[in-house]
Amino acid sequence: MKICPQTSEDGRRLAETLEGQRFAMLTLAEGGELKSRPLTPLEFDEHGRFWFFTSRHTMQPLLGTGASEANLAFVDTARSTYVSITGQADLVDSAERKAALWSAAARPWFPDGEHDPDLTLLRFAPRSAETWDGPHSQVVRLAAMAASVAAARPIGMGEHEHLKVGDGA
Repeated sequence: MKICPQTSEDGRRLAETLEGQRFAMLTLAEGGELKSRPLTPLEFDEHGRFWFFTSRHTMQPLLGTGASEANLAFVDTARSTYVSITGQADLVDSAERKAALWSAAARPWFPDGEHDPDLTLLRFAPRSAETWDGPHSQVVRLAAMAASVAAARPIGMGEHEHLKVGDGA
């Protein structure tokens, strides 16, 4: 994912936490139920928005023409980093933006390239984020877990942070 420079301190902290992330889970309300699907983030832009390629025939019935409440989650078990972002998702059909974000890695899903009629963009505009950042070393995590069990309280398990992100920050 391309990460652009962020304008707010919280946006910068979120960008640092997400460095190297390759997959996210997007959760939307569908027929009264919450359902999640994996997506590959293409960009975290300078306005704090995330951009994804998606299938028009799959997502248009869910998002229609307006923005919908959504959650975006990232997990990096190797670094013990977890992120949950609340915001709004909508579809954007911009030939210019598609061309700027296009890569050959998307071709298996969109064989006609950036001009594929099923290709559209999903824009996720965050409002707030929560991050959990534990010790990056597995040995340290195991030691912290053992100490926490022995003491019957969390010891050295990492940091939990609330962030305000996006244009509204």
